Amino acid sequence: MDGKGRCMDNIFIERLWRSLKYEEVYLHAYDTVAEAQKGINNWMRFYNMVRRHQGLADQTPGSVYFGGLDMPLAA
Repeated sequence: MDGKGRCMDNIFIERLWRSLKYEEVYLHAYDTVAEAQKGINNWMRFYNMVRRHQGLADQTPGSVYFGGLDMPLAA
């Protein structure tokens, strides 16, 4: 949680929410909550385990966090 005067703490999560909305949520018309959960879960797995990030030297967040271990994509 960020506190008073710590506006920089929120930048990273706001960027994640923006990416999620524009790359997944706004592109799909979910009929049920279950469909939305499945779509968002798949996108989060892609974002963390497949998508390379320039700010992480073109590594995935999962590979940085888990120290280069290959993580399975299927849940």
